[in-house]
Amino acid sequence: MDMNKITDTFSVSPQIATGDMPALKAAGIRAIICNRPDGEGADQPSFEEIAAAAREAGIEARYVPVPSGMVTDADVAAFGTAMAELQRPVLAYCRSGTRSATLWSFREAGKRPMPEILSATKAAGYDMNGVARRIANGGRTPTDTGDAHFDVVIVGAGAGGISVAASLKARKPGLEIAVIDPADVHYYQPGWTMVGGGIFDAQSTAKTMGSLIPKGVHWIKAAVAAFEPGNDAVILDGCRVVKYDRLVVCPGLKLDWEKVEGLEDTLGRNGVTSNYRYDLAPYTWELVKSMRQGRAIFTQPPMPIKCAGAPQKAMYLSGDAWFRRGVLKDIDIQFMNAGGVLFGVKDYVPALMRYVEKYDATLNFFHDLVAVDGPAKRATFRVAKPETAPAEVTVDFDMIHVCPPQVAPDFIRVSPLADAAGWVDVDQATLRHKAFDNIWSLGDAMNAPNAKTAAAARKQAPTVAANIVADIAGRSAVAQYDGYGSCPLTVERGKIVLAEFGYGGALKPSFPKALLDGTKPSRAAWFLKERLLPPIYWQAMLKGKEWMARPEPLNVAAE
Repeated sequence: MDMNKITDTFSVSPQIATGDMPALKAAGIRAIICNRPDGEGADQPSFEEIAAAAREAGIEARYVPVPSGMVTDADVAAFGTAMAELQRPVLAYCRSGTRSATLWSFREAGKRPMPEILSATKAAGYDMNGVARRIANGGRTPTDTGDAHFDVVIVGAGAGGISVAASLKARKPGLEIAVIDPADVHYYQPGWTMVGGGIFDAQSTAKTMGSLIPKGVHWIKAAVAAFEPGNDAVILDGCRVVKYDRLVVCPGLKLDWEKVEGLEDTLGRNGVTSNYRYDLAPYTWELVKSMRQGRAIFTQPPMPIKCAGAPQKAMYLSGDAWFRRGVLKDIDIQFMNAGGVLFGVKDYVPALMRYVEKYDATLNFFHDLVAVDGPAKRATFRVAKPETAPAEVTVDFDMIHVCPPQVAPDFIRVSPLADAAGWVDVDQATLRHKAFDNIWSLGDAMNAPNAKTAAAARKQAPTVAANIVADIAGRSAVAQYDGYGSCPLTVERGKIVLAEFGYGGALKPSFPKALLDGTKPSRAAWFLKERLLPPIYWQAMLKGKEWMARPEPLNVAAE
């Protein structure tokens, strides 16, 4: 246990264990404050377990959980109440100790000189300079005034964010627009399936962020900590405040690798891979090339996930490679799907099933990956079939391709913008926030019931841009999004089943059936995926050229 003393009566530490209580008692600690929410990490004891061990040692325990990356004024008040009521000395802990040190700094703001606060925390190993502005403001987040102000602020510079910025600039060049994103690199994520299939080089799917931000758009290279929509403010890490007239929220989603026990420790080795990460997709192809016999597992977690077809795309391309090399007969392909169907739009299932049969793949529905033991090459699944008691099964593997569980980013889930499930709450037609009239959202982080794909963002961006420009002009919404999404299912090298659909699974083909029947595998769809879609993404979508993506006029009944 690493206990870091800030004052004679207050210390902070990273996560503690139940077995640390005797040592804490011996060190004179009389009370503990837990600032880490339960369930944040797979190896984390619950607060109830910590509190029980503390009571046994005669130490009082208090639960003041604070989500990572966001310390609200209410959190500071709750921490202050706990500190006032508990006996000293007090130990506060979180994952690393930083949240606890931050809470103490904000509570002491106004009571101690700021240099003293910064010095005490630095001596304990925690640099609070990044939140000095908030300390100077008495520990409260100052959002009445901002460090900068823009006509439109866009959170997230992925496919949705850059496309909206470009579409807005094309419609209204004089707009002052800022895009907030801390990333140095922008990825063409739809290409990672092709990297994992040995078709694309990983480098072709990445470009520097600075080269893609539209001309005249300000890039704020920072992470978002919180939103204060009542004050039209976005709070950045370090407590800088950016004010807006209108806000667009599109930060993507969070790949929750930690939710699968043991997964992070073995990714990229022991035959454990995923096309959902840039650095791992090449490893998928290395495994496929070297495999000659054994069991290959492909997993799919509960919805929602981005590109719902990607887990089985990896399976098909791998099966095709083994088929072409003549080793497929010696490889046992197992598809483990937490859901109950192969694909959510039934029109495409017959074509997919023919490839499941071709590759002799076994479909295992209601199987949710919960743990991976890389060195032992074992995967554990929770099986929860309808009207059957849940159970766990462990399966050996030689190779496993994992699609991780996916959730909204932490700073979205805890914000006033989120619905009960943690996604940005929007009207599914206009993509305007249901509670805040000057906020819109698109891409993977919002809650419209569409497939989370780059093709969906390609249609959503012009809709949002058109509606924002109409709002600036004092008019109501003019455009609607029909739920369009596209999933080019790479069933073999050279052929694709091009799934295109909207809300409710309605088919939304882009081409006449005589030219391209999306419900059947075709070489034309493969040509589209391999040769046309990447340049369309880089040269059209991200530059505000709305080829085959013009916003659909709003049907008044849809509002």
